[in-house]
Amino acid sequence: MTTHAPQAQHDPTATRTESDSLGSQQIPASAYWGVHTARALENFPITRRAITNYPDLITALARVKQAAARANAEIGVLEQAKADVIERVCIEIVEGALHKEFCVGVIQGGAGTSTNMNTNEVIANRGLELMGFERGDYAHLHPIDDVNRSQSTNDVYPTAIKLAMVFGVQRLLAEHKLLTAAFAAKGAEFNDILKIGRTQLQDAVPMTLGQEFRGFAHTLSEDYDRLGEVIPWLNEINMGATAIGTGITADPRYAEAVRKHLVEVTGIEMETAPDLIEATSDAGIFMTLSGTLKRAAVKLSKICNDLRLLSSGPQAGFGEINLPPRQAGSSIMPGKVNPVIPEVVNQVAFSVIGADATVTAAAEAGQLQLNAFEPVIAHSILQSLAWMTKACYTLRVNCIDGITANTARLSMQVESSVGVVTALTPYIGYSASATLAHTALTTNASIADLVVSSGLMTLEDVQRVLAPERLSGMVPITSAIMLPKLPEG
Repeated sequence: MTTHAPQAQHDPTATRTESDSLGSQQIPASAYWGVHTARALENFPITRRAITNYPDLITALARVKQAAARANAEIGVLEQAKADVIERVCIEIVEGALHKEFCVGVIQGGAGTSTNMNTNEVIANRGLELMGFERGDYAHLHPIDDVNRSQSTNDVYPTAIKLAMVFGVQRLLAEHKLLTAAFAAKGAEFNDILKIGRTQLQDAVPMTLGQEFRGFAHTLSEDYDRLGEVIPWLNEINMGATAIGTGITADPRYAEAVRKHLVEVTGIEMETAPDLIEATSDAGIFMTLSGTLKRAAVKLSKICNDLRLLSSGPQAGFGEINLPPRQAGSSIMPGKVNPVIPEVVNQVAFSVIGADATVTAAAEAGQLQLNAFEPVIAHSILQSLAWMTKACYTLRVNCIDGITANTARLSMQVESSVGVVTALTPYIGYSASATLAHTALTTNASIADLVVSSGLMTLEDVQRVLAPERLSGMVPITSAIMLPKLPEG
């Protein structure tokens, strides 16, 4: 069923009066939100960032309310006609309608109550409109008595943010997988290009550029697995817990009914926590997800550091690979092009690291039967998921896919490197190898020429041992390694 919210027909200056336990407020007549949302707009002018910036959270809230309406009708505590209207509005929201009406600030006091009430009011007022009544005429469909039936912010909000995080992780995994494949494709493309490996920024032994990029792909695939492992833990919910986990105001049949319907409307298998009191106050899964995100961000940032270093120059740096030029790099130096895509991904990683510290502090600060700081936890993790997803996309499309190898420079570095002497140590010994390396560095002579001229190996044997496929380990040495004879006596 596809439906769309109609254009408001109200005078933009007109208002309606709504009341709560604190008194009355004038609400714009065109607004789908009500008095509780108005209070939040006054109380939390903090970030200028509303929950409308988190469409996954809005979708998740709508799915939770849809499942709750179905469950309440099933157990007989909500009229079927009202449940049907609530569900119809929830489907509209899932399809993208009314998102601008979710206007409360994402950072808020009250453990998410303002977000829950904003949702209840939008659904109720749109439902009233569908029923032929004026917005605010809650005698016919009430935000709390009907839309919030059998619920509390303390089970709706954590369930919704967990569901939103599942949506976000799934989207990140899809983009992360594409990025991993892009690195693997470059590994195949660069398979036979020999280069010098480095440890501690000093020349080490040879490898191929393909091996380096396949290494990037493999480390990303490990983080893909770790992120996927978090999803089942996010799928443990506390619907039916209501205020503190005792289930007050909820029918005993409700928890299982709402779980079943939430599975139906989302297609995601969920289970009710075995201890609802513990589940209502615990924020452990948020730390687990945030820490896993941090791990993935740090490792991706390290790869971006490598890309910037490998492409440094182009004349006075490593200059081993060429990143696609994306924009002019300087307002003063003509022709300068900077590695802007890896740089922006680095900055996303820094943000994720900071967000993890925020989540840790917020999780620790919870007291007794509820953690009041879930809004900042939700903001931190949902932002990290969104930014990481976009970072993976831009790194793949605007950088990795267009990387080329500077083969001439790589070949020259390998030919002049003393690092290849390591491959000769099983044949001529460490001491002789060290002496030859020192000589090569001071005279710029070829290692191969020095070995042959010293009579330690024949030219044929040197060429066999120093073959590119053997230097990089792509073809293992299967013959016995002959050690030099020890002097007699």
